[in-house]
Amino acid sequence: MSIESSALTLTDEPQAALYRAQTSLEGLSVGDAFGEQFFLPPEDFEVAVTTRTVPSAPWSWTDDTQMALSVVAVLAAHGEIASDALAQSFATHFDPSRGYGPSMGRAVRQIQNGADWRVVVQKAFGGQGSYGNGSAMRAGPIGAYFAPDLERMVTQARVTHTHPEAVAGAVAVAVASAICTRNAATGRQVSALTFLDEVQGWLPPSEVAGKIRRARDMPARASLAFAASILGNGVQLSAQDTVPFALWCASRHLDDVEAALWLAVSAGGDRDTICAIVGSIVQLAAPQTLPAAWQLAREPLPELFDA
Repeated sequence: MSIESSALTLTDEPQAALYRAQTSLEGLSVGDAFGEQFFLPPEDFEVAVTTRTVPSAPWSWTDDTQMALSVVAVLAAHGEIASDALAQSFATHFDPSRGYGPSMGRAVRQIQNGADWRVVVQKAFGGQGSYGNGSAMRAGPIGAYFAPDLERMVTQARVTHTHPEAVAGAVAVAVASAICTRNAATGRQVSALTFLDEVQGWLPPSEVAGKIRRARDMPARASLAFAASILGNGVQLSAQDTVPFALWCASRHLDDVEAALWLAVSAGGDRDTICAIVGSIVQLAAPQTLPAAWQLAREPLPELFDA
């Protein structure tokens, strides 16, 4: 999964856009696989994160990466999030061993059996639609791909979920990755406060937006435990319980993927998804800070899926 370009550029040229999406996918997949290794007994988890003990290789990745591969494949094939193609790719490449959540597993099986994905999505959770964190988890590559055009990017990030909180979570992650892409391409550096301000400015009214505002207003010395107590740590598997904390972690280490992932994993909760989101964002700002040994430890990614 590589192309000839070696730097992030803000052009609409398909090869450059795909390179940006693949850069985000690299951080997402390593973050996902890294976080997945920390589902340990409480005592072992505490020791591992306190001593920053790097897990033994290989690191397998989860449904987070499996579905993000489909996102990037659809972008490569269609130049946009073609929703029918994406739903079909999710169904074609469904792998139960990757640890899909129950609702997503049911939805994919219905699509495999011929159901219209729009009906499946709209009927979820009593007609409300899902507000799970899946929409946000795979939005980083979308933000990177469409970074030159933020308005189009926001539209593209909204397509897989209908619940307002899921939409807000996806848009937040896509905007965050687009901001990091644009900053890396132009050499602009921003503070944590400015980063969160810029993300929040693109969001519709929602609990996700409100919590990102709270993350922005936290003292610079706020502890991990305090942040998780206010923002959540993904334990509820919802966008509003996951995205604000992930963005807070990213904002604290926009120049260091490794440091951002250690912070993200240390709160426990839905650690693979939080690390996937953080990795998908910060990798775009500082790709040289992702340890090569971590990339080698991660289970190899396949070539782009068919889409």
